[in-house]
Parts: sequence; structure tokens; C-alpha cells
Amino acid sequence: MCVADLNKKGRIGNFLGLVLLLFLSSYCFGQHNKVLLQREKQKNLFKIKETEKIISETAEQKKASLGELSAVNQRIRQQESLISSISNEINLLDVDIQENNEIIMALELDLSKLKEEYTAMLLTAQKVSGKADKLMFLFSANSFDQFLMRLKYMEQYSNARKEQGRAIEKVQVALGNQVDETEKIKTEKNQLLADEENEKGQLTTLKQKQKTVVKNLEKEEKRLRRELEGTKRDVAKLERLISDVIKEELERAAEEARARLSRTKKDKKDAVVAKDDGVVLSASFEENKSKFPWPTSGFISQKFGRRDHPFLRGIVQQNDGINIQTKKDEKVKSIFDGDVSRVAFIPPFGNSVIVKHGEYFTVYTGLKDVQVRKGQKVKANQDIGNVLVNTDGVSELRFQIYKNFDALDPETWIQASN
Repeated sequence: MCVADLNKKGRIGNFLGLVLLLFLSSYCFGQHNKVLLQREKQKNLFKIKETEKIISETAEQKKASLGELSAVNQRIRQQESLISSISNEINLLDVDIQENNEIIMALELDLSKLKEEYTAMLLTAQKVSGKADKLMFLFSANSFDQFLMRLKYMEQYSNARKEQGRAIEKVQVALGNQVDETEKIKTEKNQLLADEENEKGQLTTLKQKQKTVVKNLEKEEKRLRRELEGTKRDVAKLERLISDVIKEELERAAEEARARLSRTKKDKKDAVVAKDDGVVLSASFEENKSKFPWPTSGFISQKFGRRDHPFLRGIVQQNDGINIQTKKDEKVKSIFDGDVSRVAFIPPFGNSVIVKHGEYFTVYTGLKDVQVRKGQKVKANQDIGNVLVNTDGVSELRFQIYKNFDALDPETWIQASN
């Protein structure tokens, strides 16, 4: 489209407006995606900082541990995610650069046409630049109406030449701004490319560390197998305790239900608020699936269900909850309002707290100290204790959710990210 076509008034402004509109639309869309990617990157960096702290604490014990391997594996996943977000941001900048280059080409083409037409106008103006020529042109009119038309034409021609000059200036300014913006984006891209290379180097270092931890664990395989057998016995004790508590609570609930038959049921409150993270929870435990806050910070080191051992071949482990590996002395909080059914000490896991939420139960095991007592009512996000550091230097919470006697996968009940 030639914006300098003087027979179509306003096309110069329309073209520049269209270029600006396309640029702003692309810019706003790109900026939105860029903000999301930068948020994701910052979130990754925060998680990386936490995991680095966990790795340093487990490494202090000077002996190989599954906790250290778990933390290093998590750190590698986080590093890969960080590299991916940087790569996506680079790709977004590439799109911006390509679109800007297309706009620059369009502006340069239009500027060239404007200049050609302006030159032609100057040549025409030179031919009638003399006063005598202008007068002859006017007074050679065959009629007064033609005289007026010629006078109006000369005025319009003069105005058109001025408008053409202003249009050239506008396009030159727009072109200069677009070139400057493109150079800024290229500089930003080059910085991101450097960051990407640096993070890839970090990833290589982490994978080497992973190999070192695995090699050290291989030397400790016999010890690890012995400890695994002991852990199985300890977990069985924990499961018996949980089963006994649930049985007692269900029997008590049945008795209370019979006693309430003659009384009017009290209305439930509409909602309770988990103030620490701003999540509004329903009064019903079941309605909050996937909304509950994490009981502690960190990452899931062992998932729910039957899974292969992370190191020992041929070993399949059953986990009726999830394990969350975290930092030393990290606080543990109740995920919902409830009543403390039991506080018990289970060696070597430390203290265990069982909280009743109607027909649901949450179990928090691996506490160094406990800040609640049996029979106490707790609120969502209330501190119930601090995580215990085991003999391997690992701080890990065992977290379980039951509906009556059925173990549920806690990962499907808590929020997707911590």
C-alpha cells in the first residue's frame, strides 16, 4: 500500500496508524507472555534456592544418603525447567525481532515511495515557481470558474507538498523508533543466550554431582538394604497406630451420632479461610480437593502408591501418603480445621500428629517437636510442629490423608505447586 497517494486523503495517517496498531497488538501480547515467562523463571529461581539449602544440609553428614540423591534429582529437574523457561523467552524475542523487521521493511519501502513522490512534486513546483508563470497560468483561464478552480488547485498542491514533507518526517521518526526497539530486543536476547549457556553449564555440574552421589550410594548398598528392612517394620507400627486411632474415632463418632438423633443439627459455617496463603476453603473437607495448602515447604521426594525404589534394584515400595523433603526445622501446619486425635512418638520417625476432619484424617509424621495436644481444636494453617532431621541429615515429613480406613493420594488434594 502506497501511503503517499495524494488522491486519497489521509492514507498516510491510516498506514502509520495501522503499523502502530499492529505493533502495539503484538507488543501487548508479547509483553503478556514475557511477564508470565519471567514469573515462571523467578518461581524456579526461588525453588532452586530452597533445594540448594536442602542439598547443603544433607551433604553436611559426610555420608551418602537417599535424601541427598532425592534433592539432587529435584535440583536437576528445576534446572531443566529454568533452562526451558529461558529458551521460551528467547523464542518469544525471536518472534518480536522478526515482526519488528517486517515493520521496518514496510516503513523503509513507504519512505522510499514518499521521497520519490516528493521529488516529483518539487520538480513540478519548479516549473511554475516564477510569479509570471503563475499569473499566466491563472489569467489564461477561459472563465472565472476555471480561474477559481486553478487558484484552488495551486493552493491544494502547495498544501499537499507540505503534507508530503510532514509524512516523510513521521515515517522517519517511526522507522528510527522501530530500529531502536529492535536493537534493545536483540541486546536482551543476547543476554538471555548468555544466561542459557551458563545454566546449561550448571546442569552439567549437577549431573556430575548426581553421578558422584550414586557412586557413593553403591558403596553403601548393604547398609541401605538393612535400613530399608528396619524402615518397613517402623512403617508397619505407624500404620497400626493410624488404624487404631481411626477405629477409635469412628466408634466414638457412631456413639455421638446415636446421641444426636434427638437433637437438631447445627448449621455449618459457609467457609473458613487459610489466611497465610490467601486460599479460601469450603467448610467441607471434600469440597476442597486440590485447594489445600502444603503442610510444609519443599518438594515431594516420594510419591503415593507402589513405586520402584529410587536406588535399590528389584525393590518396590508401598507408600500410603507422600514424603515432603524440606529444610532443617521447617514448620509443619495443619491443612484444615480439625480436632487432634492423637500425638504419638514413633521411633525413628519422631512425633506423629493425627488430625480428624469429620470422616477424613490427616497424618503428619516426622516431627521434632509438637505444639498441639490430643483433643485440641486446630485451624487451617496453624503450626503443629517442626520437622525432624534424621541421622542422614534429611528433613522429611510423611504426610497422609485418609477417608475412614482408605488411604488417599495427598498430591491430588493439595495445591499443584508449593
